[in-house]
Order: sequence, then structure tokens, then C-alpha cells
Amino acid sequence: MTRNHTYEVSTTWTGDRGHGTADYRSYDRSYDTVSPGRPLLAGSADPAFRGDPRQWNPELLLVASLSQCHLLWYLHLCAVNDIVVVDYHDAAHGTMSEADTGAARFTDVLLRPQVTVTHADMVERATALHAEANDRCFIAASVSFPVRHEPRTVVRLAPPEPAR
Repeated sequence: MTRNHTYEVSTTWTGDRGHGTADYRSYDRSYDTVSPGRPLLAGSADPAFRGDPRQWNPELLLVASLSQCHLLWYLHLCAVNDIVVVDYHDAAHGTMSEADTGAARFTDVLLRPQVTVTHADMVERATALHAEANDRCFIAASVSFPVRHEPRTVVRLAPPEPAR
């Protein structure tokens, strides 16, 4: 049985400076995106395309979506495999190539998760689960470019019990 999940968002352009899109430089690339029950997401174009560098842009959001989806699947897989993760940080990097014509596409996203587990005997399995998390990530399965991983797993041993 197939189950469909739907996602509703509303995006409104907020960049009219009073002249609309009279010319390429006459408008801001700013927008607001909302979804019921969630905070407003203020966005813009990438600064390379005349956007506001202080706001999220679609390219950053794509890389963030891949990083977040991987994180959530990875934590689930660790939990059901008795791997105790106590810290997770990903420094994701996306690459988009732009042709002389202006056409562009992502060619690669690299996730670099650093995971901290509680026991040395968890490290090998914890590292291996990144491949399964990638296979299960809905976003990674939906893109046409490779999503690579360079995970690093470290151990944080519990502090010793105080002497009595």
C-alpha cells in the first residue's frame, strides 16, 4: 500500500521597491515562506544572484534539508541499534555549477557529520550506519546528484565516579 504525504507552504514575494520588476536591478529578491503553525522563514536569492546574504536562500535550504534528513534518519537508526549518540554536528557543503548560459545545477553535496558515542565498541557500527541513513533519507533519494559522507565518530567516555 502506498501512502502519500503532502506538504503545504505559501511563499510571498516581499521585494517590490515600488516599481515591480521594471528591470533586473529594480527589485529585491526577498520573500517570506510560511506553513501553518510554523514560524515565518524569510528568504532571498543567493548573493551571487543579487540576493540578501543575511537571509536563507533556496540553495542553502537544499543543503540544509539533506543535512537534516540525514541527521534524523541516522539518530533513528542508532537508537534502534543500541548505539548511544550524545552529540552530532554536521558541516555540510554543497556545490552548484553554473554554465555560461546561466543555467545551474547542484553537482554534489558532502555531509561531514561528527558523531560522539558513549562506548568505543559502538564506533564501527555507528560509522557504518551513515550509508543506511543516506539510503533512507527521503530528500537524498529525491535529488539527481550524489550525496556523499565523510563521517567521523568519536567516543566520549562517561566521567569517572567521584571517590567516596
